[in-house]
Order: sequence, then structure tokens, then C-alpha cells
Amino acid sequence: MITTPLPAGSLRATSLNSARLRTDLHAAAEQEVDLLVVGGGVTGTGVALDAAARGLSVALVEAEDLAWGTSRWSSKLVHGGLRHLAHGDFALARESAVERNVLMTRTAPHLVRPLPQLIPLHEGVSRRQEVLLHAGLRAGDALRRAARTPSDVLPSPKRIPSAEALALVPGLRPAGLRGGLLSFDGQLVDDARLVVALARTAAGFGARILTRCAVTSLDGGGADLLDARSGESLRIRARSVVNAAGVWAGDLVPEVRLSPSRGSHLVVDADTAGIAGTAVVTPMSGRFLLLIPLPDGRAILGLTDEPVPGPIPAVPEVPESDVDFLLAGIRDVLGVPLTREHVLGSFAGLRPLLQQDGKDSADLSRHHAVLTSEEGIITVIGGELTTYRKMAADAVDAAVGARGLSAGPSRTTEIALVGAAPRRHLTDIEAPATLVAKYGTEAARVAALTEFDQDLAEPVAEGLHLTAAEVLWAVRHEGALDVDDVLDRRSRLGLDPTQRAAALPQVEDLVTRALAGIEP
Repeated sequence: MITTPLPAGSLRATSLNSARLRTDLHAAAEQEVDLLVVGGGVTGTGVALDAAARGLSVALVEAEDLAWGTSRWSSKLVHGGLRHLAHGDFALARESAVERNVLMTRTAPHLVRPLPQLIPLHEGVSRRQEVLLHAGLRAGDALRRAARTPSDVLPSPKRIPSAEALALVPGLRPAGLRGGLLSFDGQLVDDARLVVALARTAAGFGARILTRCAVTSLDGGGADLLDARSGESLRIRARSVVNAAGVWAGDLVPEVRLSPSRGSHLVVDADTAGIAGTAVVTPMSGRFLLLIPLPDGRAILGLTDEPVPGPIPAVPEVPESDVDFLLAGIRDVLGVPLTREHVLGSFAGLRPLLQQDGKDSADLSRHHAVLTSEEGIITVIGGELTTYRKMAADAVDAAVGARGLSAGPSRTTEIALVGAAPRRHLTDIEAPATLVAKYGTEAARVAALTEFDQDLAEPVAEGLHLTAAEVLWAVRHEGALDVDDVLDRRSRLGLDPTQRAAALPQVEDLVTRALAGIEP
């Protein structure tokens, strides 16, 4: 059963925009809040929602935009821990399976869809490896059943013949293909969209979501901020502070020592790669190379796991060596190999892993940690996108216990995010399926914008999957403050520089007009 997350069930309660940001910023500076959260990624917004749902007063501050950092650079998978099983970490695999179930059946079924995944059985996969892989998939299915995820959401894995494998993934190399191992996992429509939904749902419970507010100093009693929009300096006082800044957590709390790991992905055309609705998984050297179709006709090829020494870049870049590694890794799997000319774009995310002396990044624990500094700042770090909710709950538990705040246990396993509805009801929404996949129950409201102006139903450029109505919605309700917020996070056109350039003039005009319309 999915509960209603909004105090009054109103759209306005969850709307984030420039006018609300200004109001909330001034209000947060005038009073002491129970909990200050630093970081607007999936963990930070998860913390804000968890705390606000417990009845605590909450302010979240983010130096840039929601999902600015690692949270928009993931593989878009909500997975059940196959990699963890391969490394013998059953506890983390179980946690992943449980949290996947929460997302797919309760909190965000509109944003997470079942994704078929095929391991092709070419000559590079020995019979012994096949047996081990199949056993791992069956173990993962046992965790799926233990987590009570229905088989009509995630069917059981099975071995399929080569003809069926080629029907699912026409781009496979047929020579030497003896079949495939088919399994199912969860896939986000968009990782950044999950973050926005978390932030808006938290706002519905009264959390103040403050983007473009950089922390200049942090202590156990709050933070000094610089508001990038006004240039104003201010302080937010707080009874407890949670540092959820991801790979930048150590900049705020120096005793937190991290060993960031880079995961690189290439963006390719799905038709060129020869995949439709089924992902390709290729085991290689203890890792799994993924070729994953996206709902918009593109696909992503990833991922790497390389240490990143030195200063943390604002936006990580994919080095040429990673491009070569990824293209080489998938070369023998496809009938027509992907080359550099097929790459439409690329992106890299940095995993905020805790430093462990003597271990390479690929061997570092993916378990999350909740640490308390001498000043009383709670830092939550590590983990992965799938388990963000558990990370957030643990962080709030620590803050409540350390400061003696009046709050009950976490409620977020049952709180539906903005736009959520049971999966069986999503097909009944009177709106285009492309909008339902992005907005869930709010798709009808997005579509309604076009009733007053038919031009808003048109894409922002020919052949693109973003309409003018969606741009207005992003500014009026999803906290987008400029064209970059729309192109690079509220939509993902920015993953392809060519598409981004085509959309830029129209989106820039729409954002300017939308901002003018909502300013007080």
C-alpha cells in the first residue's frame, strides 16, 4: 500500500521554484532548525525527507542544483546486488534487494521499471563460468523473493537459447553464441528525477530546500552560507547537522577520509548498438560491463572502477583510456563493434568510498558509514543509489540520538514520492505514456498545460523528447533556476552535446519567460 506523502495533498505544497526558494531562505535564517542537511544529492534529499516526515524542522542546503554531483552520473540501475553476491557480500546484496523492493513496489514505481538483462554466452564465457553466473542469478532471485518483490515485477532468471537471445538483443554477435542467461533488475527512468522527487516530497512535509547556497563554514551548530543568487551571506542555526556532500564530504569535515572511484559511461544510439528493451551484461575481470538501453532511444555503456587521486573536479571527465577500455570490452559481444564514431557523449561519476589503507578502489567496501565528528557533525558516506533510503534513515537516527531530538522511527519505507501510484494504475492516467514514465500521476497536469497553448506540446527542437510544457513545469514546480538545470538535470538532453545545442535556444527563451512569470 502506498501512503499519501503530502500534508494536504496539494501540488503547491511540493512545488519548488525561485519564489519559494527566496521565501524559504529568509525563513530558515530567522529560526533554528532541528536538522540542517548539507548536500542536494540522493542521500541528502533522502535525509531531508526522512527527518521532515518524522516531524522535524529541516533545511537542506546545496551549493549548486539538485542532483548536481554523483547522483546524476549513475548507471540508472536500482539493482539487487549481483556484484555484491559475486564478491561474497551477502549482507549488502540483501540490503540492496530490500531497498529495490521499496522503490519498485511502494515509494517510486512510476520512476523505476523492470529491466531485462542478458548475459550472452559466447566462447569467452566458459561452461564453468556459466554455471557460477547462473548460480549467482538464482541466489539473487532468492533475495528477491525474501524481499517480497512479486515475480510479475521481477521474474525469475532463466537460461535461454541463442535464437531467443538474438530476438531480445538483435545486435549480438551470432557466431559462437550458445544462448544466454536472462535476469531482471530495476532501472530508473532518470536518476536526477528521483532526486527531484525526493526533494519535492520533503518540501511537502515542510523541509526548506535551498539550492545555490554554498557552505563557507560548517560546525555542530549550523553553517555559514553564501547565496549565489543575491551574493548575501547568512547563517542557518541548527540543533543537528548532517553532512551528505558525497565526494566533497571531506572538504567540510576534514577527518572524513575518502578514496573516490570513477565510473565512466559512454552514450550511444540504441539502434546502432542493436539493443531495444534488454540490457547486455558482460562479465570481465571480476566486474560487469553493462550496455543499458534508456527510454529515449539512447543507450549507455559502462562502467569502470578507477581510483581518482587529487582534488575533486566539479564535473568529472571521461579519460581517453576509459573510452578505449569500454569499447574494447563490448567489441566481441556485438555483431557490429562500437567505435569512437558511434559515441554521442560521455559522463563519469565519482563514488564517495571510505578510504581503507592498502585497498584498491574496486575492492573498497560499498557499505555506507555514519560518522560523528568531534564537533558533533554527522557525516553519511559510501553506499550506493539503491540504498539511499537506508543511509538516510541511519543518518537521521544518529542525529536524533546524539542531540536528543523528539522524533519517532523512520517512516520512509511507506511514503510515496511525488507522482507515485501503484504500477497497475499508471496505465490509467490520461496522458501520453512518455510523460507518465517521467511524472507519474502528475503527467496529466503537465499535459494540461498544452490545453491552453497547443504550441507547448511541441518538442523544443525537432526529434527531441522534451516538450515546451515540460520546460515550464521544471521551472514552476521542480526547482529549475536556469537553462542548465533543465537540460542537464530535469531532462537529460545534456548527455548528448548535439541534442543539447539544438535545444538550447528554445529552452533558454522558455526558462526566461517562466522565471519572469513566477517572480513575486
